[in-house]
Amino acid sequence: MKQRVNLIEKGGNMMKSIMVIKKHLDQSSVDNQLIELLSFRVSQINGCAVCLEMHGKELVAKGESVERLLVLDAWRETPFFSAKERAVLEWAEALTILDGNHVPDALYEEVAKHFNETELIDLTLAVGFINTANRLNIAFGTPVGNYKAGQIHQFN
Repeated sequence: MKQRVNLIEKGGNMMKSIMVIKKHLDQSSVDNQLIELLSFRVSQINGCAVCLEMHGKELVAKGESVERLLVLDAWRETPFFSAKERAVLEWAEALTILDGNHVPDALYEEVAKHFNETELIDLTLAVGFINTANRLNIAFGTPVGNYKAGQIHQFN
């Protein structure tokens, strides 16, 4: 895809503003690796190559197995994810694929078994954040292929 708008160059103030959210999430009590996994899964759903590259490289750099990333799209069919990770992945999917439905009470109750209320808010913010990033990158054709692990922190 051809780059339509350079978000870094033309969206500098916007990028600084949304990076405040990223910084908040980095400082959250929710495990950063779990937020990266959530971000990778949402980016799969949305088809955002830039975010898949970024979060995939960040996950691998932090010790995530390639095996788990290769099957993440079919996580329900594998034994590779803990109950906590499964709850997060289902939460992320429910909030990304809204389809006119509300998040079921049973799903909320399952996620709430693993996270306190503040962490639930942060998980939900993380889903919204990555959905926004996906949409910005897809809309403006952000180039893919040059991301280096850790590079995201240049904006913090």
